[in-house]
Amino acid sequence: MPVSLLGAAEIRALAADLDVTPTKKLGQNFVVDANTVRKIVHVAGVAPGDRVVEVGPGLGSLTLAILEAGASVTAVEIDHRLAERLPATAAAHGVTDGTLTVVDADALRVTELPGDPTILVANLPYNVSVPVLLHFLETFDGLESGVVMVQAEVGERLAAPPGSKVYGAPSVKAAWYGSWRLAGTVSRQVFWPVPNVDSVLVGFRRDAESRGSEDERRRTFRIVDAAFQQRRKMLRQALSVVLGGSSAEASAVLERAGVAPTARGEELSIDDFVRIARVL
Repeated sequence: MPVSLLGAAEIRALAADLDVTPTKKLGQNFVVDANTVRKIVHVAGVAPGDRVVEVGPGLGSLTLAILEAGASVTAVEIDHRLAERLPATAAAHGVTDGTLTVVDADALRVTELPGDPTILVANLPYNVSVPVLLHFLETFDGLESGVVMVQAEVGERLAAPPGSKVYGAPSVKAAWYGSWRLAGTVSRQVFWPVPNVDSVLVGFRRDAESRGSEDERRRTFRIVDAAFQQRRKMLRQALSVVLGGSSAEASAVLERAGVAPTARGEELSIDDFVRIARVL
């Protein structure tokens, strides 16, 4: 029996049965269009036999599309009602036993994932999208690639290159782990309820080798946070708090790292920030 997908009417019926009212707090804009969830799975390159982790499966529309592609899914869901119902929904739609594992937990607190997934696929709400992505990439180094649907503002920032208007701390921290790209737009009309913002797909691929140790990552991220705390500020001023306590001491560290003290954080790549961290 092939896996079948959820339709808009069934999604509304499931929500009513569970007494689920989509809320902004949890970012519950459910995808009700089959073509859209299949597009996400296609862009993510999910193939038969792949092991996928999905964060926030909700009622299961994207989950079923991943399973339809022949992958196994570890689904992390914070809403207990949704987590409890998902296996029954999957079974009713032809999902084979053993291919779906549901973790009833807050994604930001998860430290272990059954199934050792290598691909991340998710529809993430605005308020937790960046923290969830960074937490999963930091915690699960077996994640090699992924595609997430996020608000356009978030996706553009994650994929932004140095020097662009939206380049910031999330851009640099995401780049620590690998390369990011905008992978498509998503119509507002595929969601229920219809949001008042645009969404995009953003994809990533982890670098083959880590940029550094966990200690180097922490030092780098601390420097990144200081650099972007006040935008358009010279690094010798912005980093004085973390590079010795004065502009003069910060300038000396920056010069040893080969970075101009008069540069601004918006101009630096992840490799520039790593060089600064390594001369401390």
